[in-house]
Amino acid sequence: MARGKDTTGRPLDPEAQAADGGDGGSSSSDEEFAGTVIEPEEESKGGTAIGEIDFSEAVDDGKADVQTVVRDSRIQEVLDELDNEFIALEAVKKRIREIAALLVIERLRAEMGLATEAPTLHMSFTGSPGTGKTTVALKMASILHRLGYIDKGQLIAVTRDDLVGQYVGHTAPKTKEAVNKAIGGVLFIDEAYYLYRPDNERDYGQEAIEVLLQSMETHREELVVIMAGYKEPMNDFFVAAPGLGSRIAHHIDFPDYTPDELMQIADLMFQRQTYDLSDEAKKAFHEYIELRVERPRFAHGRSIRNAIDRARMRQAMRLFDSEAQLTKEDLMTIEAEDIRQSSVFTDTEEEEPDSASSSNGSSEDGES
Repeated sequence: MARGKDTTGRPLDPEAQAADGGDGGSSSSDEEFAGTVIEPEEESKGGTAIGEIDFSEAVDDGKADVQTVVRDSRIQEVLDELDNEFIALEAVKKRIREIAALLVIERLRAEMGLATEAPTLHMSFTGSPGTGKTTVALKMASILHRLGYIDKGQLIAVTRDDLVGQYVGHTAPKTKEAVNKAIGGVLFIDEAYYLYRPDNERDYGQEAIEVLLQSMETHREELVVIMAGYKEPMNDFFVAAPGLGSRIAHHIDFPDYTPDELMQIADLMFQRQTYDLSDEAKKAFHEYIELRVERPRFAHGRSIRNAIDRARMRQAMRLFDSEAQLTKEDLMTIEAEDIRQSSVFTDTEEEEPDSASSSNGSSEDGES
């Protein structure tokens, strides 16, 4: 995807979308929260709710047992899900494991009576759309919850629109509302660089930044903030807002998937939906990926899911029009023609933008 665009194809520094709209009064305190609450899927072992862990059981006779903490908190389930459900992303998995190790050791140090200070847990996830940032953030929330660093293993996902108002007195209440909703969990701010628009004197993004700064410090032991977006704009954002940058302890970059990795993601998605690709269909889908990555609005795992949905629709139409008795194999098989009907092969505009679906080959994301 071309640099300078966000996940919806908008320019990174767009003009204000609307003039001041309102009478200058303050926002109502009971204004409906506009962000998204993302919780672990019920069937996910890594997202299963657990009771409070007594970490003192891991310390006995002056010795600390790491595996007792790992077992009782069940964080290994979350780490295993990262390994098993995510294609590639080895560097990301390594960093998450390192953070988990730090959290476990900090718990044991506290139980042994050693001097300890709550680690700074605010993070920055950078990378292209569809590389798994939101889903990994949810896994991180599960780890933090299981180890007792936050009360809830959920994610509150917001964008600029959920934090910044359009008139005087509107922004602070909106931002505080999002923060209050996220306390005890993780606040995930997608495309956080939109908060800073120095060229627009009428913009209230700076006010949202100031509220976030205060909240990240005031609630540092009950709130974790993860900011996400493209790498270079995020770097520029932290330079422009050094107060935020200095509070980010962990910077994790999500690399783009290669065509072969995207094909592995596609295979996994097809398998989970009990579809099989014929040999010719596999070749066609790989060709599709190689063409699609060069086109606008490509969003990695998100685009792959959209392509699969369209292939399923074409297969359904093919079978619907066949007027034949269908076998189980017929219902399961995707043929090459179901792939090659894509506009990608005719060098025309893609049927739909790849801006709203899952963000990784492994699971639904709601966003990032």
